[in-house]
Amino acid sequence: MATTYDLILTGGTVVNQDGAGPRDVGVVAGRIAAIGDLSAASAGETIDCAGLHVLPGVVDSQVHFREPGLEHKEDLETGSRAAVLGGVTAVFEMPNTKPLTTSAAALADKVARATGRMHCDFAFWVGGTRDNAHEVAELERLPGAAGIKVFMGSSTGDLLVEDDEGVASILRNTRRRSAFHSEDEFRLRERMGERIYGDAASHPVWRDEIAALQCTQRLVRIARTVRARIHVLHISTAEEIAFLERHKDVATCEATPHHLTLSADDYATHGTLIQMNPPVRAARHRDGIWTGIANGVVDVLGSDHAPHTLDEKAKAYPASPSGMTGVQTLVPIMLDHVAAGRLTIERFVDLTSHGPSRLFGMARKGRIAAGYDADFTIVDLKRKAVIRNADQGSRAGWTPYDGREVTGWPVGTVVRGRRVMWEGEIVTPGQGEPVLFSEALPA
Repeated sequence: MATTYDLILTGGTVVNQDGAGPRDVGVVAGRIAAIGDLSAASAGETIDCAGLHVLPGVVDSQVHFREPGLEHKEDLETGSRAAVLGGVTAVFEMPNTKPLTTSAAALADKVARATGRMHCDFAFWVGGTRDNAHEVAELERLPGAAGIKVFMGSSTGDLLVEDDEGVASILRNTRRRSAFHSEDEFRLRERMGERIYGDAASHPVWRDEIAALQCTQRLVRIARTVRARIHVLHISTAEEIAFLERHKDVATCEATPHHLTLSADDYATHGTLIQMNPPVRAARHRDGIWTGIANGVVDVLGSDHAPHTLDEKAKAYPASPSGMTGVQTLVPIMLDHVAAGRLTIERFVDLTSHGPSRLFGMARKGRIAAGYDADFTIVDLKRKAVIRNADQGSRAGWTPYDGREVTGWPVGTVVRGRRVMWEGEIVTPGQGEPVLFSEALPA
Protein backbone atom coordinates (compact mmCIF):
# COMPACT_ATOMS: atom_id res chain seq x y z
CA MET A 1 0.00 0.00 0.00
CA ALA A 2 1.42 3.38 -1.05
CA THR A 3 2.35 5.82 1.68
CA THR A 4 0.59 9.18 1.68
CA TYR A 5 2.27 12.44 2.68
CA ASP A 6 1.01 15.96 3.05
CA LEU A 7 3.82 17.19 0.81
CA ILE A 8 6.50 15.63 -1.33
CA LEU A 9 9.46 17.50 -2.78
CA THR A 10 10.45 15.41 -5.77
CA GLY A 11 13.27 15.28 -8.26
CA GLY A 12 15.66 17.69 -6.55
CA THR A 13 19.23 17.44 -5.31
CA VAL A 14 18.99 17.38 -1.52
CA VAL A 15 21.89 18.77 0.51
CA ASN A 16 22.01 17.42 4.06
CA GLN A 17 24.34 15.82 6.60
CA ASP A 18 25.46 13.06 4.23
CA GLY A 19 26.21 15.25 1.25
CA ALA A 20 24.33 16.22 -1.89
CA GLY A 21 22.36 13.79 -4.01
CA PRO A 22 19.06 13.09 -5.78
CA ARG A 23 16.38 12.37 -3.19
CA ASP A 24 12.71 13.01 -2.59
CA VAL A 25 11.51 14.38 0.75
CA GLY A 26 8.15 13.50 2.31
CA VAL A 27 6.44 15.74 4.86
CA VAL A 28 3.70 14.94 7.37
CA ALA A 29 2.21 17.48 9.81
CA GLY A 30 4.90 20.03 9.11
CA ARG A 31 7.84 17.71 9.77
CA ILE A 32 10.12 15.63 7.60
CA ALA A 33 8.89 12.04 7.55
CA ALA A 34 10.95 10.35 4.81
CA ILE A 35 13.98 10.93 2.57
CA GLY A 36 14.71 8.82 -0.49
CA ASP A 37 12.87 7.45 -3.49
CA LEU A 38 9.20 8.31 -2.92
CA SER A 39 8.03 7.72 -6.48
CA ALA A 40 5.48 5.16 -5.31
CA ALA A 41 4.01 7.48 -2.68
CA SER A 42 1.19 9.99 -2.99
CA ALA A 43 0.78 13.45 -1.46
CA GLY A 44 -1.70 16.23 -1.02
CA GLU A 45 0.83 18.56 -2.67
CA THR A 46 3.88 17.79 -4.78
CA ILE A 47 6.62 20.31 -5.57
CA ASP A 48 8.67 19.48 -8.65
CA CYS A 49 12.27 20.33 -7.81
CA ALA A 50 13.87 18.93 -10.95
CA GLY A 51 17.07 20.84 -11.70
CA LEU A 52 16.97 22.51 -8.29
CA HIS A 53 18.82 22.06 -5.00
CA VAL A 54 16.81 21.53 -1.82
CA LEU A 55 18.65 22.98 1.17
CA PRO A 56 17.75 22.99 4.86
CA GLY A 57 15.91 26.23 5.58
CA VAL A 58 18.33 29.16 5.73
CA VAL A 59 18.50 30.83 9.16
CA ASP A 60 19.53 34.49 9.39
CA SER A 61 20.57 34.94 13.01
CA GLN A 62 21.04 38.72 12.86
CA VAL A 63 18.31 41.01 11.55
CA HIS A 64 16.85 44.33 12.69
CA PHE A 65 13.15 44.58 11.80
CA ARG A 66 12.65 47.85 13.73
CA GLU A 67 9.30 47.02 15.38
CA PRO A 68 8.19 48.44 17.75
CA GLY A 69 9.02 52.12 17.47
CA LEU A 70 10.73 52.52 14.09
CA GLU A 71 8.13 51.08 11.74
CA HIS A 72 8.72 53.79 9.14
CA LYS A 73 11.91 51.87 8.30
CA GLU A 74 10.63 48.28 8.64
CA ASP A 75 8.26 46.11 10.64
CA LEU A 76 8.01 42.43 11.47
CA GLU A 77 5.73 41.69 8.53
CA THR A 78 7.70 43.56 5.86
CA GLY A 79 11.04 42.33 7.17
CA SER A 80 9.85 38.73 7.15
CA ARG A 81 8.38 39.26 3.68
CA ALA A 82 11.86 40.20 2.50
CA ALA A 83 13.25 37.16 4.32
CA VAL A 84 11.08 34.56 2.61
CA LEU A 85 11.44 36.28 -0.78
CA GLY A 86 15.15 35.66 -0.27
CA GLY A 87 14.76 32.02 0.78
CA VAL A 88 15.17 32.59 4.54
CA THR A 89 12.94 30.41 6.73
CA ALA A 90 13.82 31.74 10.22
CA VAL A 91 15.34 34.91 11.65
CA PHE A 92 16.73 36.09 14.99
CA GLU A 93 15.72 39.73 15.45
CA MET A 94 17.73 42.27 17.43
CA PRO A 95 16.76 44.17 20.62
CA ASN A 96 17.51 47.80 19.67
CA THR A 97 13.88 48.74 19.09
CA LYS A 98 11.79 51.38 20.91
CA PRO A 99 11.23 50.33 23.61
CA LEU A 100 14.33 48.20 23.91
CA THR A 101 13.84 44.44 24.22
CA THR A 102 15.35 44.17 27.70
CA SER A 103 12.49 42.74 29.77
CA ALA A 104 10.13 39.78 29.80
CA ALA A 105 7.22 42.08 28.93
CA ALA A 106 9.00 43.59 25.92
CA LEU A 107 9.96 40.14 24.64
CA ALA A 108 6.41 38.82 25.08
CA ASP A 109 5.09 41.84 23.18
CA LYS A 110 7.37 41.10 20.23
CA VAL A 111 6.42 37.41 20.22
CA ALA A 112 2.72 38.37 20.22
CA ARG A 113 3.25 40.85 17.36
CA ALA A 114 5.10 38.24 15.30
CA THR A 115 3.04 35.09 15.85
CA GLY A 116 0.81 34.35 12.87
CA ARG A 117 1.89 37.59 11.19
CA MET A 118 5.51 37.06 10.21
CA HIS A 119 6.05 34.98 7.08
CA CYS A 120 8.99 33.06 8.55
CA ASP A 121 9.69 31.60 11.98
CA PHE A 122 11.48 33.83 14.46
CA ALA A 123 13.30 34.39 17.72
CA PHE A 124 14.30 37.62 19.44
CA TRP A 125 17.61 38.55 21.04
CA VAL A 126 17.17 40.15 24.47
CA GLY A 127 19.42 43.13 25.16
CA GLY A 128 21.83 42.70 28.05
CA THR A 129 22.33 45.81 30.21
CA ARG A 130 23.73 46.73 33.60
CA ASP A 131 20.18 47.04 34.89
CA ASN A 132 19.01 43.57 33.85
CA ALA A 133 22.29 41.67 34.35
CA HIS A 134 20.83 39.88 37.37
CA GLU A 135 17.84 38.73 35.28
CA VAL A 136 19.51 37.43 32.12
CA ALA A 137 19.50 33.79 33.28
CA GLU A 138 15.71 33.92 33.30
CA LEU A 139 15.31 36.18 30.25
CA GLU A 140 17.41 33.96 27.96
CA ARG A 141 15.15 30.97 28.67
CA LEU A 142 11.84 32.67 27.93
CA PRO A 143 9.72 31.55 24.95
CA GLY A 144 10.96 33.17 21.76
CA ALA A 145 14.33 34.26 23.18
CA ALA A 146 17.36 33.63 20.98
CA GLY A 147 19.68 34.56 23.86
CA ILE A 148 21.35 37.69 25.21
CA LYS A 149 22.83 40.38 22.92
CA VAL A 150 25.29 43.02 24.16
CA PHE A 151 26.57 46.12 22.36
CA MET A 152 30.14 46.93 23.44
CA GLY A 153 30.32 49.67 20.82
CA SER A 154 27.63 52.25 20.17
CA SER A 155 25.43 51.67 17.15
CA THR A 156 21.75 52.28 16.30
CA GLY A 157 19.72 52.50 19.51
CA ASP A 158 20.49 53.04 23.18
CA LEU A 159 21.99 49.70 24.22
CA LEU A 160 25.62 50.06 25.29
CA VAL A 161 27.74 48.21 27.86
CA GLU A 162 31.28 49.33 27.08
CA ASP A 163 33.25 48.44 30.23
CA ASP A 164 34.72 45.08 31.25
CA GLU A 165 32.87 44.85 34.56
CA GLY A 166 29.55 45.65 32.92
CA VAL A 167 30.08 42.86 30.39
CA ALA A 168 31.29 40.45 33.09
CA SER A 169 28.21 41.14 35.22
CA ILE A 170 26.04 39.93 32.35
CA LEU A 171 28.17 36.93 31.35
CA ARG A 172 28.40 35.67 34.94
CA ASN A 173 24.67 35.02 34.77
CA THR A 174 24.27 33.60 31.26
CA ARG A 175 24.15 29.91 30.47
CA ARG A 176 23.40 30.06 26.76
CA ARG A 177 25.75 31.52 24.14
CA SER A 178 25.51 35.33 24.16
CA ALA A 179 26.07 37.53 21.11
CA PHE A 180 28.21 40.67 20.97
CA HIS A 181 28.70 43.75 18.85
CA SER A 182 32.45 44.01 19.38
CA GLU A 183 33.90 47.49 18.86
CA ASP A 184 35.83 49.30 21.59
CA GLU A 185 33.67 52.25 22.61
CA PHE A 186 36.54 54.01 24.37
CA ARG A 187 38.61 54.05 21.18
CA LEU A 188 35.61 55.12 19.11
CA ARG A 189 35.13 58.15 21.37
CA GLU A 190 38.81 59.07 21.14
CA ARG A 191 38.78 58.90 17.34
CA MET A 192 35.59 60.80 16.51
CA GLY A 193 37.75 63.55 15.03
CA GLU A 194 38.74 61.16 12.23
CA ARG A 195 35.29 61.52 10.69
CA ILE A 196 35.26 63.75 7.60
CA TYR A 197 32.05 65.61 6.81
CA GLY A 198 30.45 64.29 3.65
CA ASP A 199 32.94 61.43 3.23
CA ALA A 200 31.61 57.98 4.11
CA ALA A 201 35.03 56.53 3.28
CA SER A 202 36.25 58.01 6.57
CA HIS A 203 33.90 55.68 8.47
CA PRO A 204 36.41 52.78 8.60
CA VAL A 205 39.15 55.26 9.50
CA TRP A 206 37.17 56.35 12.55
CA ARG A 207 35.92 52.88 13.51
CA ASP A 208 39.26 51.29 12.67
CA GLU A 209 40.43 47.69 12.80
CA ILE A 210 42.15 48.28 16.14
CA ALA A 211 38.81 49.19 17.75
CA ALA A 212 37.37 45.87 16.58
CA LEU A 213 40.36 43.71 17.54
CA GLN A 214 40.88 45.32 20.95
CA CYS A 215 37.27 44.77 21.87
CA THR A 216 37.24 41.16 20.71
CA GLN A 217 40.40 40.48 22.70
CA ARG A 218 38.82 42.04 25.80
CA LEU A 219 35.63 40.06 25.26
CA VAL A 220 37.42 36.72 25.01
CA ARG A 221 39.43 37.50 28.15
CA ILE A 222 36.23 38.29 30.07
CA ALA A 223 34.50 35.16 28.79
CA ARG A 224 37.40 33.00 29.95
CA THR A 225 37.43 34.62 33.37
CA VAL A 226 33.72 34.03 34.01
CA ARG A 227 33.57 30.76 32.00
CA ALA A 228 30.92 31.87 29.51
CA ARG A 229 30.23 31.12 25.86
CA ILE A 230 30.26 34.05 23.43
CA HIS A 231 29.42 34.74 19.80
CA VAL A 232 31.13 37.63 18.01
CA LEU A 233 28.83 39.18 15.42
CA HIS A 234 29.77 40.63 11.99
CA ILE A 235 33.52 40.00 12.02
CA SER A 236 35.14 42.74 9.95
CA THR A 237 38.91 42.33 10.27
CA ALA A 238 41.54 39.82 9.24
CA GLU A 239 43.18 40.19 12.64
CA GLU A 240 40.04 39.06 14.47
CA ILE A 241 39.91 35.91 12.35
CA ALA A 242 43.51 35.08 13.26
CA PHE A 243 42.85 35.80 16.95
CA LEU A 244 39.62 33.82 17.20
CA GLU A 245 41.25 30.80 15.57
CA ARG A 246 43.12 30.41 18.87
CA HIS A 247 40.01 30.75 21.03
CA LYS A 248 37.36 28.50 19.47
CA ASP A 249 36.72 26.81 22.80
CA VAL A 250 34.85 29.87 24.11
CA ALA A 251 34.13 31.99 21.02
CA THR A 252 32.20 31.49 17.82
CA CYS A 253 31.78 34.13 15.14
CA GLU A 254 29.63 35.36 12.29
CA ALA A 255 30.50 36.83 8.90
CA THR A 256 28.19 38.95 6.78
CA PRO A 257 27.70 38.96 3.00
CA HIS A 258 28.66 42.65 2.81
CA HIS A 259 31.99 42.12 4.58
CA LEU A 260 32.64 39.20 2.19
CA THR A 261 31.58 41.07 -0.95
CA LEU A 262 32.30 44.79 -0.61
CA SER A 263 35.45 46.73 0.23
CA ALA A 264 36.45 50.29 1.04
CA ASP A 265 36.86 50.89 -2.69
CA ASP A 266 33.07 50.73 -2.99
CA TYR A 267 32.49 53.91 -0.95
CA ALA A 268 33.30 55.88 -4.10
CA THR A 269 30.17 54.59 -5.84
CA HIS A 270 27.89 53.56 -2.94
CA GLY A 271 28.69 56.20 -0.32
CA THR A 272 26.53 56.02 2.80
CA LEU A 273 24.48 53.12 1.38
CA ILE A 274 27.25 50.79 2.56
CA GLN A 275 27.89 52.63 5.84
CA MET A 276 27.70 49.91 8.51
CA ASN A 277 28.90 49.24 12.05
CA PRO A 278 31.46 47.71 12.03
CA PRO A 279 32.48 49.20 8.69
CA VAL A 280 33.16 47.73 5.29
CA ARG A 281 36.97 47.90 5.24
CA ALA A 282 39.99 47.57 2.95
CA ALA A 283 40.08 44.53 0.66
CA ARG A 284 42.69 42.76 2.80
CA HIS A 285 40.11 42.40 5.56
CA ARG A 286 37.56 40.96 3.14
CA ASP A 287 40.22 38.46 2.05
CA GLY A 288 41.01 37.64 5.68
CA ILE A 289 37.36 36.85 6.40
CA TRP A 290 37.29 34.57 3.36
CA THR A 291 40.27 32.78 4.92
CA GLY A 292 38.11 32.35 8.02
CA ILE A 293 35.38 30.85 5.84
CA ALA A 294 37.83 28.45 4.17
CA ASN A 295 39.50 27.23 7.37
CA GLY A 296 36.32 26.94 9.42
CA VAL A 297 36.88 29.77 11.90
CA VAL A 298 33.65 31.44 10.75
CA ASP A 299 30.68 29.50 12.14
CA VAL A 300 27.63 31.22 10.64
CA LEU A 301 26.49 33.84 8.16
CA GLY A 302 24.12 36.62 9.19
CA SER A 303 22.89 39.48 7.05
CA ASP A 304 22.80 42.19 9.75
CA HIS A 305 19.75 43.47 7.86
CA ALA A 306 19.41 46.99 9.30
CA PRO A 307 17.20 49.16 7.09
CA HIS A 308 16.89 52.93 7.01
CA THR A 309 14.95 55.05 4.55
CA LEU A 310 16.76 56.46 1.53
CA ASP A 311 16.09 59.96 2.86
CA GLU A 312 17.88 59.05 6.09
CA LYS A 313 20.80 57.48 4.24
CA ALA A 314 21.06 60.57 2.00
CA LYS A 315 22.11 62.76 4.93
CA ALA A 316 25.69 63.96 4.75
CA TYR A 317 28.11 61.72 6.65
CA PRO A 318 28.36 61.40 9.67
CA ALA A 319 24.72 62.42 10.17
CA SER A 320 23.76 59.45 7.99
CA PRO A 321 22.76 56.34 9.98
CA SER A 322 24.70 53.07 9.74
CA GLY A 323 22.85 50.07 8.33
CA MET A 324 21.71 48.48 5.09
CA THR A 325 19.16 45.94 3.96
CA GLY A 326 20.40 42.37 3.56
CA VAL A 327 18.03 39.57 4.56
CA GLN A 328 16.60 39.21 1.03
CA THR A 329 20.01 39.27 -0.65
CA LEU A 330 21.91 36.93 1.70
CA VAL A 331 21.12 33.82 -0.33
CA PRO A 332 21.65 35.19 -3.87
CA ILE A 333 24.85 37.06 -2.97
CA MET A 334 26.34 33.99 -1.30
CA LEU A 335 25.17 31.63 -4.06
CA ASP A 336 27.01 33.89 -6.47
CA HIS A 337 30.13 33.23 -4.41
CA VAL A 338 29.34 29.50 -4.69
CA ALA A 339 29.15 29.90 -8.47
CA ALA A 340 32.50 31.69 -8.43
CA GLY A 341 34.09 28.79 -6.53
CA ARG A 342 34.74 30.67 -3.29
CA LEU A 343 32.79 28.13 -1.23
CA THR A 344 30.88 24.92 -1.82
CA ILE A 345 27.14 24.54 -1.53
CA GLU A 346 27.78 22.18 1.40
CA ARG A 347 29.77 24.89 3.23
CA PHE A 348 27.02 27.39 2.50
CA VAL A 349 24.53 25.01 4.16
CA ASP A 350 26.91 24.58 7.11
CA LEU A 351 27.05 28.36 7.58
CA THR A 352 23.34 29.07 7.19
CA SER A 353 21.56 25.99 8.58
CA HIS A 354 23.77 23.52 10.42
CA GLY A 355 25.81 26.31 12.03
CA PRO A 356 22.95 28.25 13.63
CA SER A 357 21.36 25.01 14.82
CA ARG A 358 24.62 23.85 16.40
CA LEU A 359 25.63 27.17 17.99
CA PHE A 360 22.28 28.24 19.39
CA GLY A 361 20.67 24.87 20.09
CA MET A 362 17.73 25.24 17.74
CA ALA A 363 15.28 22.40 18.25
CA ARG A 364 14.26 20.49 15.08
CA LYS A 365 15.75 23.06 12.69
CA GLY A 366 18.88 23.27 10.57
CA ARG A 367 18.91 19.81 8.96
CA ILE A 368 16.99 17.81 6.40
CA ALA A 369 16.42 14.82 8.63
CA ALA A 370 13.42 12.79 9.80
CA GLY A 371 11.65 14.44 12.73
CA TYR A 372 12.92 17.93 11.89
CA ASP A 373 10.71 20.83 10.84
CA ALA A 374 10.05 20.77 7.11
CA ASP A 375 11.93 24.03 6.40
CA PHE A 376 13.49 24.19 2.95
CA THR A 377 15.28 26.76 0.84
CA ILE A 378 14.95 25.65 -2.78
CA VAL A 379 17.53 27.20 -5.10
CA ASP A 380 18.58 27.18 -8.74
CA LEU A 381 22.38 27.27 -8.71
CA LYS A 382 22.58 28.06 -12.43
CA ARG A 383 20.01 30.81 -12.76
CA LYS A 384 21.35 34.23 -13.62
CA ALA A 385 19.31 37.12 -12.24
CA VAL A 386 19.68 40.80 -11.46
CA ILE A 387 19.06 42.12 -7.96
CA ARG A 388 16.80 45.19 -8.16
CA ASN A 389 15.42 47.74 -5.74
CA ALA A 390 11.95 47.23 -7.22
CA ASP A 391 11.87 43.59 -6.09
CA GLN A 392 12.76 44.19 -2.45
CA GLY A 393 10.16 43.18 0.13
CA SER A 394 11.61 45.46 2.78
CA ARG A 395 9.74 48.68 3.55
CA ALA A 396 13.02 50.50 2.94
CA GLY A 397 12.75 49.48 -0.72
CA TRP A 398 16.44 49.51 -1.62
CA THR A 399 19.57 47.38 -1.63
CA PRO A 400 23.21 48.32 -2.16
CA TYR A 401 23.33 45.50 -4.71
CA ASP A 402 20.77 47.13 -7.04
CA GLY A 403 21.71 46.24 -10.63
CA ARG A 404 24.14 43.47 -9.65
CA GLU A 405 23.87 40.26 -11.69
CA VAL A 406 24.31 37.05 -9.73
CA THR A 407 24.42 33.35 -10.54
CA GLY A 408 22.27 31.34 -8.14
CA TRP A 409 18.77 32.25 -7.01
CA PRO A 410 16.17 31.26 -4.37
CA VAL A 411 13.18 29.71 -6.17
CA GLY A 412 11.10 28.60 -3.19
CA THR A 413 10.75 28.93 0.56
CA VAL A 414 8.97 26.24 2.59
CA VAL A 415 8.31 26.78 6.30
CA ARG A 416 7.10 23.80 8.35
CA GLY A 417 5.72 22.11 5.27
CA ARG A 418 3.96 25.18 3.84
CA ARG A 419 5.09 26.64 0.54
CA VAL A 420 5.42 30.31 1.53
CA MET A 421 7.28 31.72 -1.48
CA TRP A 422 7.54 30.42 -5.01
CA GLU A 423 9.21 32.17 -7.95
CA GLY A 424 9.22 35.56 -6.30
CA GLU A 425 5.62 35.50 -5.07
CA ILE A 426 4.27 35.13 -1.53
CA VAL A 427 1.78 32.27 -1.87
CA THR A 428 0.74 31.68 1.76
CA PRO A 429 -0.26 34.24 4.42
CA GLY A 430 2.08 34.76 7.36
CA GLN A 431 1.94 31.91 9.89
CA GLY A 432 5.28 32.38 11.66
CA GLU A 433 5.92 30.75 15.03
CA PRO A 434 8.64 31.13 17.67
CA VAL A 435 11.72 28.97 17.20
CA LEU A 436 12.25 26.41 19.97
CA PHE A 437 15.67 25.99 21.59
CA SER A 438 16.97 22.90 23.36
CA GLU A 439 18.26 24.94 26.32
CA ALA A 440 14.92 26.66 26.79
CA LEU A 441 12.26 24.11 25.96
CA PRO A 442 8.79 24.75 27.41
CA ALA A 443 7.75 22.62 30.36
